[in-house]
Amino acid sequence: MKDQPSSDQNKLDNDNLPSAHSPYNLRNLKLKDPKNWAAGAPAVLHSMEQLVRNASVARGGRALFSMNQFDGFDCPSCAWPDPDDERSGLGEYCENGAKALAEETTSKTIGEEFFRENSIYDLAKLTDFEISQLGRISRPMYLPEGASHYQPISWDDAFTKIAEKMNALDSPDEAIFYTSGRTSNEATWVYQLFGREFGTNNFPDCSNMCHETSGYAL
Repeated sequence: MKDQPSSDQNKLDNDNLPSAHSPYNLRNLKLKDPKNWAAGAPAVLHSMEQLVRNASVARGGRALFSMNQFDGFDCPSCAWPDPDDERSGLGEYCENGAKALAEETTSKTIGEEFFRENSIYDLAKLTDFEISQLGRISRPMYLPEGASHYQPISWDDAFTKIAEKMNALDSPDEAIFYTSGRTSNEATWVYQLFGREFGTNNFPDCSNMCHETSGYAL
């Protein structure tokens, strides 16, 4: 990292822009015989391993026992079935759901020093997994036009910049309120209320954008 191609550490090199695609890391792959089961003690232990690495057993464990429960919240990873009858108190989730929750409940944060030391060229070299393991951004970050490094700004400044862009639109329908599949149902519900109050129902997410072709084919 810290391999900035421009002579000016704070300026963007327009002749050598970073790729918008995350790199693939296919090293250390191993081919093994397929398992004939997909649950049991190994899956439980691996789920706990994710919690220890990203959050904590106590913090993540409490969240796991609330995930997909009647008085809890929906899994941010997939469409886990929600039966109307009795649900397992031990766990209503899969191993991938535990991984997603571990990242969402992480207590790790990315400090301002990280963005001062690493340009967008450096960030472009990281895989999606490597980025997710860095932790949460603890305050708004802004990339000025022509700059190569994100800069911290206040929440007031962040909301002001967003409001200026939105209010400058000729119509609310020019705005697109995109959400990721990792966004919880509860957060997405609040988000769509904001969009409708703004005056539009343009709410594409990974479900209808990524599955547009499969939906059309069906």
